[in-house]
Amino acid sequence: MNSLHPAVLAMIGTGFTFLMTTLGAAVVFFFRGEIKASYQRIFLGFAAGVMIAASVWSLLIPAIDMAEEQGVTGWIPAAGGFILGAAFLLILDHLLPHLHPGSKEPEGPHSSLKRTTMLVFAVTLHNIPEGMAVGLSFALSAASGSGVGLAAAVALAIGIGLQNFPEGAAISLPLKQEGLSNWRSFIYGSLSGIVEPIFGVLTVFVVGGISPIMPWLLAFAAGAMIYVVVEELIPEAQLGEHSHSGTIGVMTGFIIMMILDVALG
Repeated sequence: MNSLHPAVLAMIGTGFTFLMTTLGAAVVFFFRGEIKASYQRIFLGFAAGVMIAASVWSLLIPAIDMAEEQGVTGWIPAAGGFILGAAFLLILDHLLPHLHPGSKEPEGPHSSLKRTTMLVFAVTLHNIPEGMAVGLSFALSAASGSGVGLAAAVALAIGIGLQNFPEGAAISLPLKQEGLSNWRSFIYGSLSGIVEPIFGVLTVFVVGGISPIMPWLLAFAAGAMIYVVVEELIPEAQLGEHSHSGTIGVMTGFIIMMILDVALG
């Protein structure tokens, strides 16, 4: 395997992570017809919990660690990138016409478009630095010529891939709740992961220029994801008289993603 070009190794590794996102998105096919309101709140809450945990353990903590390895004070790129990511989504939020959850006005296509766009965009954005991290690890293992480095890169790809399964479901299920068909929900959920092999391979060829800004990119994605969670997913998960199902969904998604991140990190 060491004889393969690092770009090929990166393609194999990120291809696995993309496949796991696709398999997660396919969960939507197990649900037929309309989804009950209580289940909708659970799915939205689950997506929120997954995104909160991923933002902390997959993005912010690695950003701090990576910055400190580069000799930079860890919290600076973590906080700076986080603020930039949230600000970027805030601008996108204002550019997309919508009604906020709980509005007394009837919801129209603009409201659905806004929530759908922001959810898919945030998770896709989060997948970019993950794909770059896998590509970077394979490039560095090839440069060192170490079997240990290659094994670590493979382990990282497997870990991120397993984490991507609940992320794929966290997109496709809320999209079905928005009224999209099973196939459209599945395709959007799957395509959110296609950026991983694209950016993973690109990183192999520009590894020297990418490393210094990786902490900022990781934190940027975290800020974007937390913005969507607070602005869209949690308010939606708490609508209705019985909001406990949404809260349980958040807790469940958070616990599952935390265990995957810590156990496989």
